[in-house]
Amino acid sequence: MIQFKQDIASSAEKKPLSLAQRRKRDNRRRSLVRVGIQIVFFLFAPSLFTSAFTGLKQAFTAIGGGAPLEFSGFACVFVMLCLFTVVFGRFFCGFACSFGALGDFVYFLRTKVEKKTKKKLPRLPKKLAGGLACLPFLILTAVVVLCAVGIYGSLSGWSPWDVFSMLTTLNLRLGRYLVGVGLLAGIVVGMALEPRFFCRFFCPLGAVFRLLPMLPWSVLKRDTDACIKGCSACTASCPVSHRLGTEENAGNCIRCDKCIGVCPKQNIKTVGRKQPAVALLLTVGKAAILFLLAFLLHAVRFF
Repeated sequence: MIQFKQDIASSAEKKPLSLAQRRKRDNRRRSLVRVGIQIVFFLFAPSLFTSAFTGLKQAFTAIGGGAPLEFSGFACVFVMLCLFTVVFGRFFCGFACSFGALGDFVYFLRTKVEKKTKKKLPRLPKKLAGGLACLPFLILTAVVVLCAVGIYGSLSGWSPWDVFSMLTTLNLRLGRYLVGVGLLAGIVVGMALEPRFFCRFFCPLGAVFRLLPMLPWSVLKRDTDACIKGCSACTASCPVSHRLGTEENAGNCIRCDKCIGVCPKQNIKTVGRKQPAVALLLTVGKAAILFLLAFLLHAVRFF
């Protein structure tokens, strides 16, 4: 009798997982890998965003002042992230950017509060969010113009990016950055209202990345002909509300890969369909390459 029960238990354990169970398992693994990569980069390379942004500012300040371009360490980080984005898509935005990781964490806390209180917290109206989508380009243009005319340097106390960089290095001497502190606080509040609030509405580097060409294997595509009519699972799961399609602007996608696991027809893929385990290995590999490049450019810190 005991042996019979053991045989039943053994057969139950070996029962293959259903499609829904496999999807749930793969989504869990994908989420754990993404969070793990975000933690590593937030701890050891939090300055990648601010370094690249500084490189951008230095270039246009030099151009505006008629000075020769200097290939500084900041400029190297900016160029490296642009080239990495061309080759691998906006992987930096989806996995390695400290601002993006902070936004994901703040919005995660919001979802926990909603579950605990069983109340929906407010979000931005859809029309307002849609109207703000062009704001990163306006901010990028303003930054470029202010740098070119030599004004941006005098506004350093206004920059939330400078404040964020100081905080990640535990530099709390923020007396000259009160406006920047206020702006950063406002951005954090916005992160609780909308997923990837900063990325969608305020990131000047994201605007640069959206304009870059990307190699075919880095672009997520959706086989719209095979989709279930009326299904919008991929768009609903996208933190930047990107409507994925075969011909749409790939630069809008931050390659967080959250949409891949929610598609009931598994229509979302890059060039060539890959098994989930292989896709995870490729994700870890891209993170390792980016981390190595950051290390070589002295953008990695070890406490």
